[in-house]
Amino acid sequence: GLKVVVDEDHRAPVVVQQIWYKAGSMDESNGTTGVAHVLEPMMFKGTHAVPVGEFSKRIAAAGGRENAFTSNDYTAYFQQLHKSKLPLAMQLEADRMHNLNLSAAEFGKEIKVIMEERRWRTDDQAAGLMQEKMMAAIYLEHPYHHPVIGWMSDLQAMTVADAQTWYTRWYAPNNATLVIAGDVKAAEVFALAQRYYGKIPKRALPARRAWTEPMQIGIKRMVVKAPAELPQLVMNYHAPTLQNPAAESQPYALEVLAGILSGNDSARLNKHLVRDQQIASAANAGYDSAARGPALFSLEATPSTGKTVAELEAAIRAEIALLVKDGVTADELQRVKAQVLAGEVYKLDSTFYRAMQIGQMESIGLGYHAIPLMLEKIQAVTASQVQQAARDILQDDTLTIAVLEPQ
Repeated sequence: GLKVVVDEDHRAPVVVQQIWYKAGSMDESNGTTGVAHVLEPMMFKGTHAVPVGEFSKRIAAAGGRENAFTSNDYTAYFQQLHKSKLPLAMQLEADRMHNLNLSAAEFGKEIKVIMEERRWRTDDQAAGLMQEKMMAAIYLEHPYHHPVIGWMSDLQAMTVADAQTWYTRWYAPNNATLVIAGDVKAAEVFALAQRYYGKIPKRALPARRAWTEPMQIGIKRMVVKAPAELPQLVMNYHAPTLQNPAAESQPYALEVLAGILSGNDSARLNKHLVRDQQIASAANAGYDSAARGPALFSLEATPSTGKTVAELEAAIRAEIALLVKDGVTADELQRVKAQVLAGEVYKLDSTFYRAMQIGQMESIGLGYHAIPLMLEKIQAVTASQVQQAARDILQDDTLTIAVLEPQ
């Protein structure tokens, strides 16, 4: 049941192995938030064949580097090393897919580290605290409501049995995608995958709930008070994610809209708010169409010295109104498309990034075949589509405004 994708790149004698599990914080239950992230470092704590800490030592001894990350949508583990060491990386990764030795002693040490990580990244960081409070306000039902690192009360109550349950439930070959990129031949990789992963039995996976978020029916406002030097304004609008890459147009128009508003010196927010009006010291727009759950179109800005958050919000609203009324120019459209194309070309120069892109697209259900198609579709976006997307999405009824008030 394991899906294996190989990306051959013969420019240098290196290889990247990434294993992606379709299990992130959105698959957690109330009471055990953070367990996906907790299991990630526990995967380095040894199996019956590989003692605690030995996984990282063996990769390092082979001249490689390795790490892992957890998101709302998935958890991934990777190694980058000389192509001759791919069998070693596969052997180690396949071993911990089904032979992990979860001990209460190691769990007890690791959970303390994670609670401390939560303190310094979220509780004691104004930006992290604001992000967490904001997401909890934006999503009422969807599990994006919960932070990836988990709520502190859940971490304090978590046991090694919770981590074992999560591992048993989701860490199976039929819930994973193996991506191998680098100086390899596909046929040889498939044979190696069969050798190391092929003997691991598939497992019945739990039914996943198809989460929806009820329609927001009015603007939400919140103030977060935290130690900080400068105030901040964040405006988040509910937005669609990409479901059918070939048939849809609005998500691509929103990607272009974000580029027109921010991204370089000639983008609208930077040109008008930062340079011309000097009402903001920084202003950015962001949108990501690729996710398992719902998306947001975000506008973030910091007021200049002597300017208020209210003045800044009014200026941003004026920019939106102007764009909705008059649309965008052909020059703006061409600039953003060229930017997107150049950005993708630079990214694709990295073997590691290409593997990342494949793994992400497979894990959220769009598939790696959509990658070139999405680039084509962005190049086909029209000015009227961008204007219509702004009109449809940037509406107060779907807006949550968060203000960081420095203490």
